Amino acid sequence: MSNPINKPRVLTGAHIDQFVRDGFVRIDHAFPRHLADEARAILWRDTRCAPDDPRTWTKPVVRLGMYAEKPFIEAANTPVLHAAFDQLVGEGRWLPCRSMGTFPVRFPSPEDPGDAGWHIDVSFGFESPDFMSWRANVSSKGRALLMLFLFSDVGETDAPTRIRTGSHLHMARMLAPSGEDGLSLRELAMNGFSETADCPEALATGEAGTVYLCHPFLVHSAQPHRGTQPRFMAQPPLFPRQPLELARKDGGTSPVEAAIQLALGLHDRAFRP
Repeated sequence: MSNPINKPRVLTGAHIDQFVRDGFVRIDHAFPRHLADEARAILWRDTRCAPDDPRTWTKPVVRLGMYAEKPFIEAANTPVLHAAFDQLVGEGRWLPCRSMGTFPVRFPSPEDPGDAGWHIDVSFGFESPDFMSWRANVSSKGRALLMLFLFSDVGETDAPTRIRTGSHLHMARMLAPSGEDGLSLRELAMNGFSETADCPEALATGEAGTVYLCHPFLVHSAQPHRGTQPRFMAQPPLFPRQPLELARKDGGTSPVEAAIQLALGLHDRAFRP
């Protein structure tokens, strides 16, 4: 068994407080650029577009997903990221990533991509063929973190994901009355996302190798690409090994849990691990 004293701590107390308060933290150089380059070569192949010929970039977005090749798995499982997962979710409470999830590859285009609405990523009820009936609940069943992996350099005009800072607190309060059943994406869209419109907006920009670790309830949105080079980003979930608990008796509350507690008025102090 490893000695916890020797475990790396990549997030400071200020980072943890930011995560609880704002709903996300950015980690630069979370994985090496060479892994981003190797992964991007695979993705270019599957887009059926030519990297050096913009005439082949005929769609505003091409959706790929579920990549388990070596560069993707290595990018998702660096020591830096594992240490951050321990700090945000709790040691032993998450499952290592075995695939990279969805890749919405965004190309420069004047067209509306058709998927730029504000939302949270729901996490259970996937047996229904109606995706608008998929659900989320206040204990974030099925999801420990939302993650944004940048596999290309992303500037402000390169369709960076838009983030509503602090919106996770609003969503926790909206989900709480529905208990374990939670709310469907349809119900959330009807009642919730407009209530976060006044939240300050942040953009998920950065160099290839940057990762944004986000609270599962963080409201976010795609946007059109107004830059010059395609954007490659993955948004896999971090799956929980065990359910979140909002009333732990062992004193081991994680920052993900603490943010929900803060939203529900169960504590009023900055979180300290």
